Amino acid sequence: MAYTINAGTTYYKEINEAVRKSGEQEIVIDNCIGQRYIGCSQSGCKITVNGTPGNALGAYLNGATLVIHGNAQDATGDTMNDGAIIIDGSSGDATGYAMRGGAIYVRGDVGYRAGIHMKAYKEKLPVLVVGGKAGSFLGEYQAGGKIVVLGLGCEDEVPVGDFCGTGMHGGKMYLRAKKAPRDLPPQVVVTEATHEDMAEIMPYIDSYCRYFGVEHTEILPHKFYVLTPDTKNPYKQLYVNN
Repeated sequence: MAYTINAGTTYYKEINEAVRKSGEQEIVIDNCIGQRYIGCSQSGCKITVNGTPGNALGAYLNGATLVIHGNAQDATGDTMNDGAIIIDGSSGDATGYAMRGGAIYVRGDVGYRAGIHMKAYKEKLPVLVVGGKAGSFLGEYQAGGKIVVLGLGCEDEVPVGDFCGTGMHGGKMYLRAKKAPRDLPPQVVVTEATHEDMAEIMPYIDSYCRYFGVEHTEILPHKFYVLTPDTKNPYKQLYVNN
C-alpha cells in the first residue's frame, strides 16, 4: 500500500521532508494546492500527486517517477537528470528548463520557454513530449535532446508560439502540424519528417498514448516537421568576420 500524505494547507517544506523521510517506494500526495519542490532530486520511488503542485516540481529529479493528476506550474523538471514526470493536464512556463536526462510527458499545453537550455551528454537524452501546444520561445538555446509537440486539439494552427528555436544549436524538435512555423531563426532548418524521423519518436508517441489513454489514430497518420540547427555556434557571425 502506498504511503499517503494529505497536503491541504501544509507548508511545502513539511511535505517534502515527509516524502524524503518516508523511505517508501510508492507515495501519494492528496489535495495538493500549490506546494513547491515536490519530488526535488528524488530517486528510486514513484510519487503520485492529486491536485496542483507548485513551481519546480521534480527539480533535479534523479530517477523517480512523478505522476500528476492535475496541472503543473512553472519550472517543472528544472535541471532534471533522470526519471519521468507524467502530467495529466497542462504545465506552466519553463517546463523542462535545462533538463539533461529523463522524460516529461504533458497531456495538454506548456507555457513559454519550454525546453530552454535542454542538453544531452553521452547516454543522457532528455525528452519533452507535449500533447497540445507550446508558448513562445520553445527550445530556446536548445543544445540537445528531443522536443515533440503533437498539437492535439489545435490541428488548424501551428502548435508553437513565436521565436521557436531561438539560439538552438543542438537536439531536435518534432512538430505535428499542417504547416511549419513562420519566422524561424536563420540557423534553424525545417524539413518534413521522414520515415526514419518518425521511427525515432514512435517510442515516445507510444508512451504518450499509454499514459493518457489516447489512440494512435488520433496522432497518426499526420504530417510532422523536424527542426534542427545548421550550426553548433549560432552566434559566430556576431564575433568573427568570415
